Amino acid sequence: MSIVTLTLNPALDLTVTLETLSAGTVNLANSGHLGAAGKGINVARVLADLGHRPRACGFLGRNNDAAFRALFERYGIDDDVVRLAGDTRVNVKVSEADGRVTDINLPGLQVEKGDWNRLLARLDSLGAHFDTLVVAGSLPPGACPGQLEELIGRWRERGKRILLDTSGEALRAGIKGKPALIKPNIDELATLIGRPIRDEAELMACARELQQQGIRHVVVSSGADGVHWFSPRGVWRARVPRVKVVSTVGAGDSLMAGLCAGLQEGRDEASTLRRAVALSIMAVTQVGVGIGNQQQLAVVQDVIEITSLETGKEQ
Repeated sequence: MSIVTLTLNPALDLTVTLETLSAGTVNLANSGHLGAAGKGINVARVLADLGHRPRACGFLGRNNDAAFRALFERYGIDDDVVRLAGDTRVNVKVSEADGRVTDINLPGLQVEKGDWNRLLARLDSLGAHFDTLVVAGSLPPGACPGQLEELIGRWRERGKRILLDTSGEALRAGIKGKPALIKPNIDELATLIGRPIRDEAELMACARELQQQGIRHVVVSSGADGVHWFSPRGVWRARVPRVKVVSTVGAGDSLMAGLCAGLQEGRDEASTLRRAVALSIMAVTQVGVGIGNQQQLAVVQDVIEITSLETGKEQ
């Protein structure tokens, strides 16, 4: 059985690095990279690097899909994406030397009711061939949060494991479909819950609320402060080493890919979290998504501290 990653609002990402962004003037970049992206597509890319053969689904513009087709072919990602008339959007990400990233995101292709029905039919045709569905990224124009809730609930009822990584109203609606796992950052979680999260005790209370609503796994990233995983079997915290941040693009997607791979492989929470966080750390030290060096991944894993908050012991 395989993994399907669903990207409803993909993009060609133009990532630019420079020393300092100066608004209202001409800025000279140090480097630039244009690549096929979108959160679910990034997840599929990292899953492929981890030895899986994921299927990519969602929407793409027919006019400029060459970069996506090349990426799918290069990494052995099965292409089950629905093509729409027009161009996939281009997003600009400006990464400064101090780690600050400025995003300029276009809205994406308009999705009509018929397009959505074609997507549902495509997923139906894949239904016998996957057991995990990763839904990642924003909703495109024309799609509403209620449609996302229905999609997630539909596949949960069919016995599929659903992992959700989105924000705002899409996240609020998506959790009503009761995905197995959500991965908000701490600010997204505070917005969802409707109150500030000032310490670990308040974080634990928020996560427990979501688990009581039927979300089995709640994974919360807090940047340099690490990652918490609240699962039915316990709570784990990952502490991360300080690294020089080149770009935060793809860090959350790499974390999600690591979580998905660990669940698919039947790993325990501690080992899954260790590798997933290592993937996220590697992502912030480079431009672009993916595992450039498997040996470096092993080195990074060795310096991540995993603690069970229920026993107080390192794992």
